[in-house]
Amino acid sequence: TALLSPTCDDTAVEEAADLALRQINADRKEGYILSLYRIFSVREHPQDITGSVFYLILDVVDTECHVLSKKLWKNCTARFAHTTVYGQCKAIIYINQARNIAHLNTYECVLQPVPPRYIWTVCPDCPVDDCPTEPKYLEAAVQSLAKFNEESEQTSYFSVLNVTRASMQ
Repeated sequence: TALLSPTCDDTAVEEAADLALRQINADRKEGYILSLYRIFSVREHPQDITGSVFYLILDVVDTECHVLSKKLWKNCTARFAHTTVYGQCKAIIYINQARNIAHLNTYECVLQPVPPRYIWTVCPDCPVDDCPTEPKYLEAAVQSLAKFNEESEQTSYFSVLNVTRASMQ
């Protein structure tokens, strides 16, 4: 069967994009939940029995929800334009509505921060994201958490797992 080119606002395409993004976010181990900005392109390959394979290119932005929260992308607030990470995810997903199957075959996301020159034109005094693996950020996080643990009424202490985002002003 031939590849179809449904429109990006087709209900089945929007559902495929939603299901693909849910599974992408569930698979990610670090960073923030990705939200759909727009469906960039779609191709559909109907299968002999029932169902279709969708080849999607999704424009995405990150949200304020960490991937460890396991929230759905629709329940997360997108970041302000000057603080976001954006990019594209290419995904191949098989959907069979009759049998209630949605299987993400493969995906690849390429993400990047908003360029500092854009941030400075929109907000000259805003902080700019930096590399979170720099030792100074881990040190600051450890110190901040130690102070929190000291002043907290909690029965358990917290420790830093990793630093996933850092900025300096």
